[in-house]
Amino acid sequence: MTLQEQIIERLGVKPSIDPEVEVRKRVDFLKNYVLNSGTTGLLIAISGGLDSAVAAGLCKRATDELSAETGKEYMTLGVFQPYAEQSDISDSYAVAEAFALTHKVETNIGEAVDEMAIEVEHSFKKLGIHRHISRGGKGNVKARTRMVMQYALAFDLNLLVVGTDHASEAITGFYTKWGDGAVDITPLSTLNKRQVRLIGAHIGVPDSVLHKAPTAGLWEGQTDEDELGIKYDDNSDYLEGKEIADAVREKLEKQYLKTEHKRSPIPGI
Repeated sequence: MTLQEQIIERLGVKPSIDPEVEVRKRVDFLKNYVLNSGTTGLLIAISGGLDSAVAAGLCKRATDELSAETGKEYMTLGVFQPYAEQSDISDSYAVAEAFALTHKVETNIGEAVDEMAIEVEHSFKKLGIHRHISRGGKGNVKARTRMVMQYALAFDLNLLVVGTDHASEAITGFYTKWGDGAVDITPLSTLNKRQVRLIGAHIGVPDSVLHKAPTAGLWEGQTDEDELGIKYDDNSDYLEGKEIADAVREKLEKQYLKTEHKRSPIPGI
């Protein structure tokens, strides 16, 4: 078995999908998990990007169906989490409008992240290191601060935190372990980026979001493809079992092997 075949099997990606079938399967997955956990719904952070938009659409459909079927109110809470001013925050609100989210909040992480960055720099200074926190380091603080806020909301509202992790991110390790910190459930996990986009088109993700350059929003102008040097089309082709250029395949497989710790359980002795 080639490494490509091993990766595809491990991540569970199909060579092609029927969007309608996949939507039904993933909505049912979310519904069953909510019922079995005794929670009152789902929380999804809506960044303004494709992955969170698709997850939001699936979550809203799941909780709407649960409310109709049980006579009990289940909610999908959409959370917008800008760092100071977010230039594309309108895309987040467009997603909420497209899926008729009635529960939504905006929690700005700017001041909290800046305070933590200052404390990190004070710690550096005490160690005799005179420097600022790195751009990547501060980017990760943003991601994890967002998760702290999501879990603070989810705990008191009895909601499950939904992650947007999918196979095209898993293969590169391009996420903080277990999503951006931790999540409870990942309805997109066996899809590649192309398939996420297909489902997005099927469920009505706004065009401005559907064709947007993927970014984790770690710093201004950051995009996944520029940072990794790997196009999502190549990434998706690889996960569908197709041949891609040798140089790209080698880079992708090297990234996969280098980031194994992102996909493995936390080791113990």
